[in-house]
Amino acid sequence: MKVDDLVADLSQDRPRLGRSSTAERVADILRERISEGFFPPGRRLSEEAISEALRVSRNTLREAFRLLGHERLLDHQLNRGVFVRLPSVEDVLDLYRVRRVLEGSAVRRPPSPEALALVKEAMRDAERAAAEDDWQRVGTANIRFHQALVSLNGSPRIDELMRQLLAELRLVFHVMDNPRAFHEPFVERNRVLLGLVESGRREEAAAYLDDYLDHAEKLLVHAYEPNR
Repeated sequence: MKVDDLVADLSQDRPRLGRSSTAERVADILRERISEGFFPPGRRLSEEAISEALRVSRNTLREAFRLLGHERLLDHQLNRGVFVRLPSVEDVLDLYRVRRVLEGSAVRRPPSPEALALVKEAMRDAERAAAEDDWQRVGTANIRFHQALVSLNGSPRIDELMRQLLAELRLVFHVMDNPRAFHEPFVERNRVLLGLVESGRREEAAAYLDDYLDHAEKLLVHAYEPNR
């Protein structure tokens, strides 16, 4: 994406900052954009372009970069700038280790109607995107599906942790050469998982989720193999 396009697109997020453009709010916007696949791994983030797009100071933006660096989303390279990070295969294994805990706990709980509605909405978004052959949007909807699934835990702290984890996971998705081949089977898997959760078959849902995550982890690790 060209710098001018970046400025035009990111400027749409400017109203979300409100009057106080804190580093945390800027980090929230950039994290969300990473989760949407807007910034791929290896992309250099221009201080000038992003500060112009969001109309924030360089100091505020640098603090946001620092926060996202602690979340393993960005790399600060001396004399080169700030780059979007590509997680390692060890990161993938650890991400899935944490996912098993957070999502496994979620599907074992009776779902609230509000949380379940969010899961269903993400499922519908994925189906619409798949019908339109838009596999980047399917990937984004899949991220939202699992974020909503974890919200069944009813914990804002877990929700925040999952947002950080899924932003990092979205960077992992970029290693897949064929997004459709990777994402398409999981649209159906998400539908099955939602059905188990909605019908109250919680232990079946947990077992299905374990197999689901094992399969996804193996696909991603295999994609890293030529580079190891």
